[in-house]
Amino acid sequence: MNHIDIHPSSIAIKTTVYGIVVSVILIFVKGISGHFGHSYALIADATESGADILSSGLLWLGLRIAIKEPDKEHPYGHGKAEPLAAVAVALFLIAAAIWIAYHAIDLINTPHQLPKKFTLWVLLVVIGIKESMYRYVFNVGKKINSQAVKADAQHHRSDAITSIAAFIGISIAIIGGKGYEGADDWAALAASALIFYNAIVILRPALSEIMDAAPSNEIVAKVKELAASVPEVEGIEKCFVRKMGFDYYVDIHIEVDGQLSVAEGHRIAHLVKDTLLESNLRVTNVLVHVEPFN
Repeated sequence: MNHIDIHPSSIAIKTTVYGIVVSVILIFVKGISGHFGHSYALIADATESGADILSSGLLWLGLRIAIKEPDKEHPYGHGKAEPLAAVAVALFLIAAAIWIAYHAIDLINTPHQLPKKFTLWVLLVVIGIKESMYRYVFNVGKKINSQAVKADAQHHRSDAITSIAAFIGISIAIIGGKGYEGADDWAALAASALIFYNAIVILRPALSEIMDAAPSNEIVAKVKELAASVPEVEGIEKCFVRKMGFDYYVDIHIEVDGQLSVAEGHRIAHLVKDTLLESNLRVTNVLVHVEPFN
């Protein structure tokens, strides 16, 4: 196969490790700042970063499993571990959203001190770091076509969103003064809703991949085009493509001259298979069925 020099799984694992390191640092920064700065929104933000670490750890494990070679019990490989990891990331996001919302609602009705001004500077730095991480990780996920890595990118975007919400809430509380302490908690509540929404955005395509939903029309069309380019292929009757981890599995029915011998039909089928395997589509397995064309 004509694959890129570095396997997508290696890139994905490396990206995940970067994300874990950044999240660990930010947990301490936001947690300590939130505690001494009297900001629950910032503490909630730290909690979201904690969920990032747990889910990124699961993602790392899922990617490690996904790259394992096929074996007797898993003849099609372990690629499904990749979208399963994305599902785990989404579920962690949902859990984090619910936890943040529950405590924010509780604190809205609990008198507490106004947040400190220095927390705003902390949040500005956090927003910049997390938005940069989102763009970097999402571009990697898009490049290697990984739902799990894209899901991990959404974690970084969610972290940036909670930080923006916290910044707005703390600003309102500081400007409004006494009586506006709850603005910080309302910000955390609004952030939890956005986190929940992002979790659903992640969950849907991951579940579709687990259920063997067809990939984009562009991929299927390219597979058909490559198969039809093989000499003596008269047409494509059926074409089914499914994604398994980072690669694609193809079941295709080609039409050939019905007067050809079985040996000739077999030769053409192998040409179709080799053409797809040697393409840049990351096709790993091809099953070709030959139909007579009159």
